[in-house]
Amino acid sequence: MTLLTYQVFKTVADHGSFRKAADILGLTPSAISHAISSMENELGFSVLNRSKSGVTLTNYGENLLPYVNAVLNSDESLWQAIAEFNGLKKGKVKVGCFSSICTSWLPDIMNSFKKKYPDIMIEVFQGTYDDVSYWLKNGVVDIGFLSVSSAGDIPIEPLYKDKLVCVVPKGLFDKNTDEVMHISELRNHQFVTQRESTDADIQNFLKENSLNVQSNYHVVDDLSTIALVANGFGICLMPELVMRDIPYEVDCYQIEPDAYRIVGIATMNSDFMAPAVRTMYNHIIKNYKNI
Repeated sequence: MTLLTYQVFKTVADHGSFRKAADILGLTPSAISHAISSMENELGFSVLNRSKSGVTLTNYGENLLPYVNAVLNSDESLWQAIAEFNGLKKGKVKVGCFSSICTSWLPDIMNSFKKKYPDIMIEVFQGTYDDVSYWLKNGVVDIGFLSVSSAGDIPIEPLYKDKLVCVVPKGLFDKNTDEVMHISELRNHQFVTQRESTDADIQNFLKENSLNVQSNYHVVDDLSTIALVANGFGICLMPELVMRDIPYEVDCYQIEPDAYRIVGIATMNSDFMAPAVRTMYNHIIKNYKNI
């Protein structure tokens, strides 16, 4: 099998369509189909399910994809190393991040990085903690932002301690926003919660303080959570990073006991990063580590 075969397989897997893969790679749909069929004949098993609704990975294809990603990433690393030997900073870095990093940190990181390394491309993947962990383990992204508690067995470099605050509808509590909110004051309130894959640190804090919250609202993104709180459907806990430039009128209180999440940058093996990836990884640690 050739690198083109691997590229065809990955592109079809990513987009679920022979036609879309053909458009992206500049090939004909029949060439895409022929490449996949030849690959399956050589492997001795099917890697894709074909149907009228689209194309999906077989179980064999699912298990094969991380290895194909590794081969393609190794090829990219090789050409980046060659460019580096020639005194050039080129290549591509694929970055995974969760919502509040994408809105509050990533634009500044990308702008400062592009000023120094204009020929290195950056590709961004936004998702939940679970998404970023999956992308790192399967070679979809090179580096990813996670909280330390959500990283599990993935090596992570801590960058920033992000305090958790209590967010409530405007005027709900008769106190100034510079006052502290004690955990006991929250026990009888309806909560708006997010899934554990999105706010594992908050879920951990609630469990550690025996706060069995009542919630009828289980959302994924930060802005939806704040919107529901602003409109009186409950209260929530939220990292301070999220609360920057929020377009809703709410009150925020520091929490007692003190609570926070630690945000970090993760990669599967920091000793074997491609040159462009290593350059961005070091740029982030040098310029954005504050812990």
